Amino acid sequence: MKECLNFYIDGRWVAPATPKTLDVIDPSTEEAIGRISLGSAADVDKAVAAARRAFETYGRTTREERIALLERIMGAYQARLDDLAETISAEMGAPMWLAKAAQAPSGLAHLAQALEVLRSYTFVENKGTTRILREPVGVCGFITPWNWPVNQIMCKVAPALAAGCTMVLKPSEIAPLSGILVAEILDAAGVPPGVFNLVNGDGPTVGNAISSHPGIDMVSFTGSTRAGVQVAKSAADTVKRVAQELGGKSANIILDDADLQRAVQGGVRSCFTNSGQSCNAPTRMLVPRARHAEAVAIAKAAAEGVRVGSPKTDGTTIGPVVSKTQFDKIQGLIERGVKEGAELVTGGPGRPEGLSKGYYVRPTVFANVRNDMTIAREEVFGPVLAILPYDDEEEAIRIANDTPYGLSGYVASGNPERALRVGARLRTGNVHLNGAGPDFAAPFGGYKQSGNGREWGEYGFEEFLEVKAVMGCAG
Repeated sequence: MKECLNFYIDGRWVAPATPKTLDVIDPSTEEAIGRISLGSAADVDKAVAAARRAFETYGRTTREERIALLERIMGAYQARLDDLAETISAEMGAPMWLAKAAQAPSGLAHLAQALEVLRSYTFVENKGTTRILREPVGVCGFITPWNWPVNQIMCKVAPALAAGCTMVLKPSEIAPLSGILVAEILDAAGVPPGVFNLVNGDGPTVGNAISSHPGIDMVSFTGSTRAGVQVAKSAADTVKRVAQELGGKSANIILDDADLQRAVQGGVRSCFTNSGQSCNAPTRMLVPRARHAEAVAIAKAAAEGVRVGSPKTDGTTIGPVVSKTQFDKIQGLIERGVKEGAELVTGGPGRPEGLSKGYYVRPTVFANVRNDMTIAREEVFGPVLAILPYDDEEEAIRIANDTPYGLSGYVASGNPERALRVGARLRTGNVHLNGAGPDFAAPFGGYKQSGNGREWGEYGFEEFLEVKAVMGCAG
């Protein structure tokens, strides 16, 4: 049992204003592995005050000073990579192979991107007789989720530090231990007191205190669309900048000229990775009606080849989902899919055979899904794939766009130009063609109810800058 009862405020670990604790549960065993304190508005006040004081100096640091700081952070982060991977796996259930290959290293990738952008970014330029200055936005409030905990922390923290901002972070109370490790890393790297602050807590208390705080200039939130609406409402009274990366129900259009075997297998793998707990997962697979049966057979075989088990066991493909709440929600949506008449191809309600404890979900595939069914409309956030048949390319695009979400999209075609043409018509912030993976330099974010603003690379960096026009000083 790891006890982490203090918050990181103004460069020190300090006790909460009011003692209140919460156990951190290992989803693979349903047993407590840690304990944190739940903060209050008073703790947020202290953290914001520290961040405002620090901004007076950190906001005026030079490019060179911030480059040196980010380089030190990268070194300190590299030294704790194994600790991060083990902690992430234990607190949210990612298999060790995924924690080591992607979950932990993703934070390092965001640091490298922030450093690359900072080295060459143009902060000052002249437009006629006006000088354009790009300056740090100020004190930032970060509210981050549990599904990719360090990735979502560092894609905010790294560019904010590079831009010259100070910050207050509330990591998810479900997977908070990796966030505490991030605080230790930043402290070891010599981040000045007050520049980075961490207060643990829940959304209605600490999250609301951050989003509504008059001393915070910008709030960046990653999580569900429902919670994002509440963050935006809380932030509205102080007219602060709000950046949100929210839910998704991404369509994977497999065109009639695609390599069906490869496209379907890859789509199943992408949908189920991280136990389906990725906002940009390709959860709606659109296949030509004439090849629906063939695609379903391929998807069934792929899903039944997924090994569900302990994150610590070699050969495990996916671990548990993060919590009982998530498990129960996913079970309810699977049952709803059956009730509404979708064809259950494999998987279904209940735990996989041989797993009586832990929040394990059976890899599930539904076929002959209509786009008005619940499993095609709602974000399941578990290893559940819906296969939808379509008659022609135009119908595929229409179905793909018929969703309140717009985070990501996927297109497979034997003709790269055709894939690009179809991808360009998707109303989504990202599109992956023919299995292309993520690009840490590319903007990440969504259309519609998938959020606003962008993260990652130069576009994410610019979210943390204000633009000032100074007239009459340039010739």
